[in-house]
Amino acid sequence: MRDSPGAGSLRSLVQLAWLCLFSSMPHGGAKVLEKTFEEWLRYRDECLRRMASEPYPAGLFCNRTFDMYACWPDGSPGTTVNVSCPFYLPWFEKVKQGLVSRRCGTDGQWVTVNGSQPWRDYSQCEDELEVTAEEEGARRLMVSFKVLYTVGYSLSLLTLISALLVLTACRNLRCTRNYIHANLFASFGLRATSVMVKDALLERRWGVELVQVADWEALLSHEAALGCRAAQVLMQYCILANHYWFLVEAVYLYKLLIGAVFSEKNYYRLYLYLGWGTPVVFVVPWIAAKYLKENAECWALNENMAYWWIIRIPILLASLINLLIFMRILKVILAKLRANQKGYADYKLRLAKATLTLIPLFGIHEVVFIFATDEQTTGILRYVKVFFTLFLNSFQGFLVAVLYCFANKEVKSEMKKKWQLWKLDHPVLCCAQ
Repeated sequence: MRDSPGAGSLRSLVQLAWLCLFSSMPHGGAKVLEKTFEEWLRYRDECLRRMASEPYPAGLFCNRTFDMYACWPDGSPGTTVNVSCPFYLPWFEKVKQGLVSRRCGTDGQWVTVNGSQPWRDYSQCEDELEVTAEEEGARRLMVSFKVLYTVGYSLSLLTLISALLVLTACRNLRCTRNYIHANLFASFGLRATSVMVKDALLERRWGVELVQVADWEALLSHEAALGCRAAQVLMQYCILANHYWFLVEAVYLYKLLIGAVFSEKNYYRLYLYLGWGTPVVFVVPWIAAKYLKENAECWALNENMAYWWIIRIPILLASLINLLIFMRILKVILAKLRANQKGYADYKLRLAKATLTLIPLFGIHEVVFIFATDEQTTGILRYVKVFFTLFLNSFQGFLVAVLYCFANKEVKSEMKKKWQLWKLDHPVLCCAQ
């Protein structure tokens, strides 16, 4: 096994740390890398203190050195020097009985390859790759999931922007109902943007080339994490806002169906406070808890689940209220359809259509995995949960925009009028076609 003394050894340290990335949680790799580097610094400092305190031998010998991988004592010419595997390795417990070796030449110089690279055998310190195929399969699966939700969020974002332009450009579509739809579309769009920005910042941060120790220190500093922490905060706020605009949609529709009479203008301001203001009430304490108690990396790892529940509880609360309103609305719709039914199959079909249409608007599908957190699910169930969660969350914005804007009869009629007016204003272009 051969490594260069400086940059190559640091790159090998990156490889060593990242080998355990896919055997842990999706956000655990960064934590493992941080801990590995901290242990490496401790190992290096102990090595330098030991080298400074021990006396030098007499005669010809290979100089004691720290080659960025292991700590080497003075070596006798013509011998092989063995030291224990360095304790900073993430899998040290598996290889603590192993040895790493270097050769001391007869000239009192460490044996090198190509004149500069030190010869080193660390085969006994490598992690046993017993589950390489399984880890590689998990890695490919996670990459596929990332491609899936990136496509979903990108498609949703384009559709949502188009829907917002339609709702804001057409004056005849300006009413409380469509204002609420527009805010829901905006929350979906911000959620999609925050997720993609966070991914881009993480990829940029962990994709840098690490050549010197200073590069590691800069990478793992709090200053370097500010960008991804800000993206994490924005993402959590947008997810909460998204759920509370689901709740606004549910409350507004329920109010219409039960025939409550009150001023829509007065309550629209309350809807704004509920949709955009409520998330602030929970995100601010979460930020404080993270900063004071878990101020590490990008705040994506939840070591103390109590802090995570600051975000999780309001989401669960909104989802449960939506479920109750959803069931109540279905009961009202069923009663109205039965009262005006033309045939048994007819009102059943219309009820099924109304149900399927309301599910994405209220976010009811999230109730399926409402109590199955990432920490509680393992194995196949975890992958199933991750797939459905990512698929539904990423494509939901696209589905809602299509159902409540582009497939809406009122919107289609207004767009048709706009198209006819445009053709009348541009007769030359229309005739040329």
